[in-house]
Formats: sequence, structure tokens, C-alpha cells
Amino acid sequence: MNIGQAASASGVSVKMIRHYEAIGLIPKISRTFAGYRHYQARDIHLLRFIRRARDAGFSTAQIKKLLSLWQDQQRPAREVKQLAAAHLADLQTRISELESIAQALTQLVAHCHGDERPQCPILDNLAGGDTGR
Repeated sequence: MNIGQAASASGVSVKMIRHYEAIGLIPKISRTFAGYRHYQARDIHLLRFIRRARDAGFSTAQIKKLLSLWQDQQRPAREVKQLAAAHLADLQTRISELESIAQALTQLVAHCHGDERPQCPILDNLAGGDTGR
């Protein structure tokens, strides 16, 4: 199948498929005599793996490691678990940070009159409490 069909079948955009090939996340795809990429079922399976890993929030470097582990039939499961656990811890930290930001912004929005007055606690906060005026 061609790249457009591979994109449809895998859920990965044509642009990202080309990018993954360029950075070595996926191997170079065989080409027809006319120079068109020709994807096999195993390529689609690989692209789906990458899409699911990306959907789970793994970085490109993490996906590269996951692919390596997935393709290694002798892999120790602990390496996969360690990678996933580290990613989970990072996600939990980011969630906590976002919750703090949302709480602070909720307070600022609640205290902004949102009318014709120029005073705005949101802008004051972003300016460090001093609007410079």
C-alpha cells in the first residue's frame, strides 16, 4: 500500500510517517521502481504501535526505547515497567502542576470584573503584581 493508505490504516498522518522515517523511528520503507513508498502489514503494525505510544504521551525517545524492547523477544519486562513507571510519575507531576495553575487562574478569573474598567487582576498577576503604570 502507498503512504496515504498506510496513514489511513495506521491512524498516523502522512507527514508524521515521513518524519518517523527521517529520524529513524521506523526503518526506511521499500520503494517501487517509480520511487513510491510501499508499506507492508508489519509496517502498519509498527505505525499503530507508535501511534498508541504517542497517544499515551510517550516522547519520541521513549517510543524508540519501547520499540526496541517490543522487538526484543528476550527483553526483561522490568525494563518496560521502569520506563512506563517513570513516564507515569512525570505525568502525575505535570497533572499536579496543571491543577495548581488552574486553581490560581480560577481565583484570578473570579476576581476580574470583566467589565469596562481597565483594572484586571489577571494582567496584574502576569505583570508580577506591578503593571508598571
